[in-house]
Amino acid sequence: MTGDLSQAARLRAICGGLPEVTERLSHGAPTWFVRDKKAFATLWADGHHDNHFPHLWCAAAPGEQEALIGSAPDRFFRPPYVGHRGWIGIRLDGEVDWTEVSELCTDAYRAIAPARLAAQLDG
Repeated sequence: MTGDLSQAARLRAICGGLPEVTERLSHGAPTWFVRDKKAFATLWADGHHDNHFPHLWCAAAPGEQEALIGSAPDRFFRPPYVGHRGWIGIRLDGEVDWTEVSELCTDAYRAIAPARLAAQLDG
């Protein structure tokens, strides 16, 4: 995997800082899991399928996928395999708003994590 290692490092810091998160390769890509069971984010540093650019897939709350794609179709897309479940694809080429990516990863975590773990994010 070539890609931008700083993207992987940034995502490791963002996702790895959430409660009970583990990282392992899934389908050859770094993927973050809640309690090593349920995935909530996957980095495709070199692209995947027909999307030949670095991007992140992450879980989303109902309706969020449509809202994000509708508001910025140049940055967000419906990823294969998981798009039908509401996941979003986030382009990581060009200028990346890492604050926004952090918020989206945290939202993805909230969408997947058990309520007790998600509540830890609120203090």
